[in-house]
Amino acid sequence: MAQRGQYDLLVVGGGINGAGIARDAAGRGLSVLLCEKDDLASHTSSSSTKLIHGGLRYLEYGEFKLVRKALQEREVLLHAAPHIMWPLRFVMPHMPNLRPAWMIRAGLFLYDHLARRELLPGSRGIDMRRHPAGEPLVDSIRRGFVYSDGWVDDARLVALNALDAHERGATVLTRTRLVGAERSEGEWHATLEGPAGERIDVHARAIANAAGPWVGDLLKGALGNTRTRHSVRLVKGSHIVTKRLFSHDHAYIFQNPDKRIIFAIPYEADYTLIGTTDIEYGGDASKVEIGADEIRYLCDSINRYFKHHISPEDVCWSYSGVRPLLEDETAENASAVTRDYLLELDAGGAPLLSVFGGKITTFRKLAEEAVDKLADALQSPARTWTEGVPLPGGDFADADFERFLREFQQHHPWLPPALARRYARAYGTRAARVIGAARSVEELGEAFAPGLYEAELRYLRDNEWALRAEDVLWRRSKLGLHIGRASLDEVSQRIDRWLASATPTAPSLRAASRLHSP
Repeated sequence: MAQRGQYDLLVVGGGINGAGIARDAAGRGLSVLLCEKDDLASHTSSSSTKLIHGGLRYLEYGEFKLVRKALQEREVLLHAAPHIMWPLRFVMPHMPNLRPAWMIRAGLFLYDHLARRELLPGSRGIDMRRHPAGEPLVDSIRRGFVYSDGWVDDARLVALNALDAHERGATVLTRTRLVGAERSEGEWHATLEGPAGERIDVHARAIANAAGPWVGDLLKGALGNTRTRHSVRLVKGSHIVTKRLFSHDHAYIFQNPDKRIIFAIPYEADYTLIGTTDIEYGGDASKVEIGADEIRYLCDSINRYFKHHISPEDVCWSYSGVRPLLEDETAENASAVTRDYLLELDAGGAPLLSVFGGKITTFRKLAEEAVDKLADALQSPARTWTEGVPLPGGDFADADFERFLREFQQHHPWLPPALARRYARAYGTRAARVIGAARSVEELGEAFAPGLYEAELRYLRDNEWALRAEDVLWRRSKLGLHIGRASLDEVSQRIDRWLASATPTAPSLRAASRLHSP
C-alpha cells in the first residue's frame, strides 16, 4: 500500500543545491519533502576540490559578476559553519613563461577588493627562498604570491543543510527516487520509490529539480518530457590523494602550460589532495572513475614544481565527480565553461523550477533565489533568512574554532586530543550530542576502527541519514582514508551489520512516517 503526503514543495536531489533549497524553503514556513535517489552528497557534491572560493582563474574569462558573488558568499559561509569551513592561504609560484607578474598582481588586487573581507587577509608577494612554502619546490622558483580563500568539508556541508531543513520541518528521504510526476488540478502528483521498493504518492504544489547531472534526464523522463531552453554540459573532475608532500599549512595553486590550474592542499592531517582535471564526459554520471591518463596528468603537474616527484604508485586514494555546468556554446574547452548557474521556472500550471549549473560556494545564494522564484509562484510572503544564520554546530562565538575547541576539551578532558579535534571539526557544538552521556572512551561503545566508536555511529544513523558503511567512512567523515586497505572491507562489513540491525531512536530516519496527510 502506497504512503501519501501533501507538500508545498518537492525537492528532487540531495546534493548541495537540493539540500540548500530544502533548508531555505523550510525556514520560510513551506512544507518540504526532499528525495534523493542515493545518499546525501553521493555524487558531485562530495567530489569537489573542497574549496569555498571566488575562483581566481575565472577573472581571466571576464566572469567578474560570478567572482564577486562567490567572494561575498565566501565570507557568509565562513561565518555560518566555522567548524567545517576555515580560511586557507594559497601560494602561487610565479612562472614567467606562463603569466607575467603584473597580470597576477592585477588579478589578485581585484580578488582582494571585489567583495568585503573580514576573516581573510589580503594577498602579497613572497620570496620563495625565504618563505616555508618555497622549501619543497624546485630551486628555479624564486618568487610567488600568497592569497586567501576557504576550505570546506563538502559532504558534511550537504548533510548539515539537510539536517537544518529537517529541524525546520522538512521531510528528508534518502535512497528514494522520483519515478514519475504529472500536473493535475493545479498541483503535481508524484510517485516516489523507497529503498525497499515501496511506493510513496506525493502531492506537491511545486517541484524543484535540483538533480545535478540528471537535471535534463529528469525533465525528459520522470517529469513528463517537460520542455526546456537550457541544458548542462557534463565535465569530469578527478582528484588524487597522496601521503603528505609538505609540512606547512599553506596550499598551492600551480599554473600548467595548458593554462589549467592544479591545487595541492593539506588534507586530513597526513595527506595531500591534488586536483582537478576537466574532461568532457558522456558516460553514466553515477559510475564515473578516474582514468590512468588523469592520474598521470596530475602527477606530472605536481612534478613540474616539487623537488620530490610522485608517481601513480604513490596515490593512496582517488575520486571523480561529474560537474553539471551550464551549457556554454562559446567555451572552447571544459575549463572555460562558466561556473555560474541559471534557474528556469516553468509556471505553466503547477510550478517547476530547474537548476542548471552552479558551484558549491554559491549554493546558499542559488537556494535563496530559487525559493524567491517559487515563493512568488506559491504566493508565499516569507522573506529571505539564511544569511547570517549558522548551520547546525556552527553557533560558536566569532567563528573562533580554536577557542571553541579549547572549551570543548575542558568539558571533556578524557577525550584523546586528536579525537576531540575531529569531533569538534565535524560536529561543532553538536559534538556533545555525539558523546551523549559518556564520561570515558570506553563509554563511547564498541570501537569499529581507530577513532570510530558506536556513539558516533548511533548519532550519524539517527540524525544524519547514514545507512551504510560508505556513508559513514567516505561522506560523513573521511575515516576510510585512515583505515588500512587490508582492514577496510572487514570494518565496512561490521559497520553495515550494525547499521542494519539497529533501530533508529531519533526521528530523522523515521521520516516516511511523518509524511503530511493529503
